[in-house]
Amino acid sequence: MARKPKNYLDFVPLINPRNSWDQDDQGKVTIHMVHRGVYAWIAQKFFHRPRVSHIDLDRYGSFVWTRIDGKKTVGQLALEMREAFGPEAEPLYDRLVKYMQILYNNQFVVYRKTDRNKRG
Repeated sequence: MARKPKNYLDFVPLINPRNSWDQDDQGKVTIHMVHRGVYAWIAQKFFHRPRVSHIDLDRYGSFVWTRIDGKKTVGQLALEMREAFGPEAEPLYDRLVKYMQILYNNQFVVYRKTDRNKRG
């Protein structure tokens, strides 16, 4: 049987507690990512790489980040973006799904299991 394609709009993101973050007065979010593991240690020791990277999000990314609460689906976040930014957020779904994939691949978010996104 073929696998069903993933519908990212049904996923419920959670901010990964491994990284800290803060928000400035203008609402821009900065994620502080600590580099862990043997390879990171080698890079820090011998190539003078920083132990912590600071990733600044743009206004769209900051908007989404501050609304990730472990309850809203990616689809609900998209509706909030459309309401806040209107047509300037378009192409909304393609951009948001790609952004969420990047956050997930960099371990900034994890997805909470729901009945809609379990394999079946």
